[in-house]
Amino acid sequence: TFIPLLLGLARAGGVEPVPALFWAGAFNVLGGLTWDAPMCVQPMKTIAAVGIAEGLSSQQVALAGMMTSAMVLLLGASSAILLVARLVPDAVVRGMQLGLGMSLALKGCALIAADTPHALPPLQTAGGRYAVAGTALCFVLASRHAGERVPSALTLFSVGVLLAAGQLAYAGEPVRFRPVAPALWALSGVDGTDATRALLDAALPQLPLTTLNSVVSVCHLAKQLAPEAKVTPRSVACSVGLINLLGCPFGAMPCCHGAGGLAAQHAFGARRGVSVLFLGGCKMLLALALGGPLVSLLGAFPAPLLGVMLLFSGVELARAGVRLAAAGEEAATVGLVTAAATLSLRTGVGCAVGLLA
Repeated sequence: TFIPLLLGLARAGGVEPVPALFWAGAFNVLGGLTWDAPMCVQPMKTIAAVGIAEGLSSQQVALAGMMTSAMVLLLGASSAILLVARLVPDAVVRGMQLGLGMSLALKGCALIAADTPHALPPLQTAGGRYAVAGTALCFVLASRHAGERVPSALTLFSVGVLLAAGQLAYAGEPVRFRPVAPALWALSGVDGTDATRALLDAALPQLPLTTLNSVVSVCHLAKQLAPEAKVTPRSVACSVGLINLLGCPFGAMPCCHGAGGLAAQHAFGARRGVSVLFLGGCKMLLALALGGPLVSLLGAFPAPLLGVMLLFSGVELARAGVRLAAAGEEAATVGLVTAAATLSLRTGVGCAVGLLA
């Protein structure tokens, strides 16, 4: 989900792509140096989904990442991280994921249907947009049947970059190889409204997901896949807290570690920390070497392809809500009420409604 969420959040104005990519690589490097295990770095999905679906500003996204991370850091240092994971019902977390996933999927559908007057001629018509989106949709579905080793997101991203380059050439806009700073101050002009919205709509809803998936679950999985790395809840909580408190003020996309990412990297053959060191170095070099073209190409990235990528990212996030069906009638009701409130109102309201239910 890294590529679709980075693209979607950058298109929505929630992050700048070059600093976000650079800091994600730096976080990979720090993770590889901290643990000799393929610990992934992935976006904080709730914050990213809220930023895309509800249009958070870059200041609000940065504040949300810093607030969540500060809370995780304090909880990890005090060993209270497990207590928070127990206090927030699993049904509320699953319901938020279901509602946010549906919101993200709807955003993707809206992008597919949106008019794009400055795109390549075939993409300026509804038929052309739907044909491209339908082809991409069929490819992703076929790649899933073929197995996890088919990099569908990377393939769609590569095709989108080629189409974006074609669009720039068609419009006579040169791709400028100009340096772009890998860090920028993301908190300029922050006021109380930004802080309130970041806290209520993004940081607090993200907190239980971070404690469950990015701390508790990833530690359990690491003990199975890399027991010699000694990944502990306190070390993971401190890592999540420190990397975002360091990077978010300077343009990083809020990130965390996750069980799904660790499992995926292990499935693709990664076994030691050197694998994420290499991945992080590549991200940082790509951001530094192709900063200018990256900004231009992402600005011209075809909306139908981005829509399909966001659609499937939303589906992946919403799939967690499917587990509500096996959690019992009461838990399923709480989860569905949370999902409905999250989808129809706002994420912070959905979380509050779920806790009250």
